[in-house]
Amino acid sequence: MGSVNCIPGIVLLLFLTFPQTQQPTTPASGADDVAASLIQRVPPPPANASAKELEDQGDSLRSRKLYLDSVDYYRAAIKKSQENAAILHNKAGISLLLMGRNRDAKKEFKASMKLDKTYPEAYNNLGALYYNMHHWGSAIKQYKKAIQLDDTSASFHSNLGTAYFSQKKFDRAVQEYRRAMDLDPEIFDRQASGGVTVRLITSNELGHFHYVMAQMYGSHGNVERCRYYLSKANEEGYPTRHALRDKVFARLRKDPNFMAFLRSLKPPSDTANQ
Repeated sequence: MGSVNCIPGIVLLLFLTFPQTQQPTTPASGADDVAASLIQRVPPPPANASAKELEDQGDSLRSRKLYLDSVDYYRAAIKKSQENAAILHNKAGISLLLMGRNRDAKKEFKASMKLDKTYPEAYNNLGALYYNMHHWGSAIKQYKKAIQLDDTSASFHSNLGTAYFSQKKFDRAVQEYRRAMDLDPEIFDRQASGGVTVRLITSNELGHFHYVMAQMYGSHGNVERCRYYLSKANEEGYPTRHALRDKVFARLRKDPNFMAFLRSLKPPSDTANQ
């Protein structure tokens, strides 16, 4: 799962969809030989390449979803230089996690932590692994460790909020989401525009989630995004009429247009009965 932090491609957000595992190339025969010969195969890591060149090529391969090949290049880079080994193990772990190879990914994240106990991204990404396995408590533990090392990462707080949300600890989730938005007001916008989804939140919780998002944008004065999420909450059947009394929206309710919008919201069941 891209980063919004200081080192691109290092931090996993929880709003990830996991692509299918990369399949190994099998020998072709007959008419398939010609087609197979046109497929560009990734050469093995060159022996004369520097650690930086190998890492850069690994990043390129990962961006092209050639995850197995990227792991080969990251591991070759580790053999060339131990200086960036913690980062490289973490990157290899991301590739393996994106392939669904959780056990191997966990080994890489653990190796990264062992080499650098102050590297927060590895803890965050191990948390993402646990979250994907529905191990909410373990995920929360790792996210908290990442935040202890770097409290300024919006991604870490967003991930912790989502884990709390999955445990139905909504007050704690809102607290972390608001902290994430204070650090990076666009963090949720980027996720929405990127076409990603809240992977492990059930449909009957989705309305509440959207309402929470509307509250956060409302408290920041972003009327457009607030209305968007209230509409999404309404579509899920959440009682958005609460917004007529919710103190979070008190300032926005001074706007007649916003009040007209609130009054226009009706649960889908009410609309269907008209």
